[in-house]
Amino acid sequence: MKWQSLVLVFILTAFIPGVFADDAKPLVTIKDFKFVPQEITIKRGQTLRWENREKRQYHSVWFEALGEEEPDDYLFPDDAYEREFKQTGSFPYRCGPHPEMTGTVVVIE
Repeated sequence: MKWQSLVLVFILTAFIPGVFADDAKPLVTIKDFKFVPQEITIKRGQTLRWENREKRQYHSVWFEALGEEEPDDYLFPDDAYEREFKQTGSFPYRCGPHPEMTGTVVVIE
């Protein structure tokens, strides 16, 4: 029975990303013209990752309320974007090409 447990641990650590990883990044997926989850809470200093899982559509992650310019680089299918959050607060964002797509990052201590 012990070798079966060792094999299971090997499979989990080798083939399933993020299992037993201390540095797993919080994730927002982009699918069906939505940010999922629409609101996410992370800790200060964490890096958040967005992944576009649409089949054909491009999107962006735009923190317009912070006074930032709309990103020039769109996220095409299978593309990803990461951002580190160094301050606490609530940070709304939206998709530039699809303003009805909105989300919020809540950063806590």
